[in-house]
Amino acid sequence: MTAETLSSARPLRDAVTDAGGEVVPAALEVHDVHKWYGAHQVLDGVSLTVRPGEVTVILGPSGSGKSTLLRVVNHLEKPEAGYVSVNGEPIGVRRHGGRLRELSERAILAQRRRIGFVFQNFHLFPHLTVLDNVAAAPAATGQLSKPQALELARELLGRVGLSDKAAAYPRQLSGGQQQRVAIARALALRPGVILFDEPTSALDPELVGEVLAVIKDLATGGTTLVIVTHEVGFAREVADQVVFIDGGRVVEQGPPGQVLDRPRHERTRDFLSKVL
Repeated sequence: MTAETLSSARPLRDAVTDAGGEVVPAALEVHDVHKWYGAHQVLDGVSLTVRPGEVTVILGPSGSGKSTLLRVVNHLEKPEAGYVSVNGEPIGVRRHGGRLRELSERAILAQRRRIGFVFQNFHLFPHLTVLDNVAAAPAATGQLSKPQALELARELLGRVGLSDKAAAYPRQLSGGQQQRVAIARALALRPGVILFDEPTSALDPELVGEVLAVIKDLATGGTTLVIVTHEVGFAREVADQVVFIDGGRVVEQGPPGQVLDRPRHERTRDFLSKVL
């Protein structure tokens, strides 16, 4: 990713206006992002703005670029063009003389601490207890002392309904319980935005509800969330905006009542007819 390529991105706002008319940094902005895997273009000029405290749900068919977009947001994948900013700060790059230049890996790791990520397959440490899984990041990064991190971990496990599992190991938990631990772990670093990559796709159907209930609690509590999911009913219930992506492009976006009930684009209508 070169400075010349990055500097060609169409500039967007790094700020939004809140309900009181104050100009504040956008929680998340995706600026004209392009991503290729070899000759295959996965993201084709994606732009997106998420306001602080807003819940954005991303829908789309398999292979449409949804998961890649989340990975670009926290710079696990580097875009060939465009960039992402969180709370007004570019992620993975810095502005220098009108251009954007790649940060060091150490600086990128520090930025990732402000972006929570909940994966499809939990990614818990199997050799650590549930309590230590949640406490690990704030203690390792020096944000909190070990006793403080453990206290926070207990508080967060209570928030996701798993206080009684603190001494258990991941292998002793159901998939739904493991995903709730993963959510608590994402919260432990007090991120500005939390990304969810199909958080219920690896769960048995009877376990989906318990995870969605925790995410719904975060949504109503004012946490900024970006959720890739196939749960259209859940999107209708919690989303402030729904984004439909196909072929690496944003086809349609808007309030759930518009995108889900009165979609403007034929491709959106076709997709919803198959999943509703």
